Amino acid sequence: MASKATGKNDNFRRTWDKDEYEKKAKERLQELEDDDEPSSSSQRREAPIKRKLLKKREYEVDLESNLGKSVVITKSSTMSQSGGYYCNVCDCIVKDSINFLDHINGKKHQRNLGMSMRVERSTLDQVKKRFELNKRKREEEKQTADYDLDERVAILKEEEEQRKQQRKDYKREKKLKTQDQDSGVDPDMAAMMGFSGFGSSKK
Repeated sequence: MASKATGKNDNFRRTWDKDEYEKKAKERLQELEDDDEPSSSSQRREAPIKRKLLKKREYEVDLESNLGKSVVITKSSTMSQSGGYYCNVCDCIVKDSINFLDHINGKKHQRNLGMSMRVERSTLDQVKKRFELNKRKREEEKQTADYDLDERVAILKEEEEQRKQQRKDYKREKKLKTQDQDSGVDPDMAAMMGFSGFGSSKK
């Protein structure tokens, strides 16, 4: 028995009105072109903003100094009620340290600082100089590490000799005390009289 013909698509695939969507796309393109053109002649004359190239940060980001502290922000009441890290360049609050780092390294923050996200291209000479500098640093670190090792070995030897000498002195004192006790002379009295004991001259 044949199924009834309905207005529905029987193979369950979506269909689109191509003419309608083409018309919408053209309208959207026209709107974008209109937005790009400056509305007045004064805006046309202005030169585009020249932004500086991206630079290395000259300060260290301090994320832990205000940890667990309350900081009052007087810019707006809604901002002062919520917690987080405040960026005074962009006048916004970021909830945690990871997002704050992402924000200060991001495009919006760098644009507010007057920088583009472009980095200065290094020349061949600059790269060679950097390689030489890194090589020198590595050699200096290796030399200082060798000197440190030699110094440490010398210090350890000195300490070991001192310990041996202390042990010898302790044994000698102990032997003298036992000799004095065997001879029957009080060690304090013998020390006052200027001699260590009346024992034999053997050492």
